[in-house]
Amino acid sequence: MRTPQCPQRVMLKEIEKKTKAPVIVALPENAVELSSQIMAFSPFFCVTLPYDTLELRIVVKRALEKVEHYRLSSQKTEAPQSFCGIVGNSSSMRSLFQLIRQIADDDISTVLIRGESGTGKELVARAIHTSSSRKSKNFVPVNCAAIPDDLLESELFGYAKGAFTGANQSKQGRIQYADGGTLFLDEIGDMKPNLQAKLLRVLQEKEFEPVGGLKPTPVDTRVLAATHCDLEELVSKGQFREDLYYRLSVIPVQIPPLKKRRGDIPLLIRQFKTVYSTERGREPFSFSDQALESLLRYRWKGNVRELENLIQHMSILHSGKTVSTSDLPEKYREEKNLCPREELVHSLQESDLAVPSEPQLQETGYMDDLDLTEQEIDLKDVLDQFETKLILKALQTTGGNKKEAARLLKLKRTTLLEKIKKKKLSPNDW
Repeated sequence: MRTPQCPQRVMLKEIEKKTKAPVIVALPENAVELSSQIMAFSPFFCVTLPYDTLELRIVVKRALEKVEHYRLSSQKTEAPQSFCGIVGNSSSMRSLFQLIRQIADDDISTVLIRGESGTGKELVARAIHTSSSRKSKNFVPVNCAAIPDDLLESELFGYAKGAFTGANQSKQGRIQYADGGTLFLDEIGDMKPNLQAKLLRVLQEKEFEPVGGLKPTPVDTRVLAATHCDLEELVSKGQFREDLYYRLSVIPVQIPPLKKRRGDIPLLIRQFKTVYSTERGREPFSFSDQALESLLRYRWKGNVRELENLIQHMSILHSGKTVSTSDLPEKYREEKNLCPREELVHSLQESDLAVPSEPQLQETGYMDDLDLTEQEIDLKDVLDQFETKLILKALQTTGGNKKEAARLLKLKRTTLLEKIKKKKLSPNDW
């Protein structure tokens, strides 16, 4: 760090004023005094020259963890591995979380959520609602496939007194109940054409008529819809209104299937193990390396819901501390249901260990009042801690596959094994 035209302290102050992102400075090994000066400024972290890739990644990780720590402690937001109850840390899920935040800021436009069965479409809809200005009002879910056709109309729109035999008093429909809030229409592709026309009026005119009613009722409801069907194909077959399709899909959201984000499987397993073990008052069980590999290679046609069901199943029927491959139900062991190992390795992207881009750094909410001069930092201890965290992250990403974890960390497998042994890490830790 050479600044012949500007005193170092002045330059550091100027940088501190103009950025909230962490700044990493590379210094020669003998620059102890300069290192102390730099560390007195809140955005700065130091790395000693010459450094290898792993050392730099650890320091970067330390800077980002420090940023995240202050964001969480000050704003009491969720851990970075989940968002509004949705668990995931893969690049595709981080992109989804960012899209949800953007959608929530505009609480008027309709949203069409697409995804296979079991991917968590209602969770995404709830996340949009709870992140929006409508969060204090009702979130009203309606499964269009679960309610018989002859009842769905009155469930959605309500009915007036005397609308039909037995209608002795009027009844509020779910659309009106969602006034000021959010209406979530799951499996919208199953809605019949006559109801599609009535829903279109709600979206266009912001009003509806109850069954048997004569007077339109104004309503301020944001509509979120979801489907696992190909709506474009239904439109081409005349089974779904084209005008309604375009009204619904103002903002399309695609949820990735579990097989496309295998790196999130260990996080989901940990989440479900904790939930169901706590319910039953037992210690969470762990999976052997081989069992974890089977779960990572499994094709998960039922997506997250199927994984949750499996963990619940194991928490009830498995009494031991470790689940081996032989303990898994047969279909999770059959080779025909598992993807090739090469496909697994390819799907566990290195991006899961990547450093966030500059926009992501700016979103971390780094605190202006962070002052490292108020804390004593044992650099050796901090680096050791973050090396441990990085190793655990690699093992979580690869489902405990040490060979692949070593590859992600650019270490020899034997070196990684030595570090795991030295740090006394066990499968329970990842």
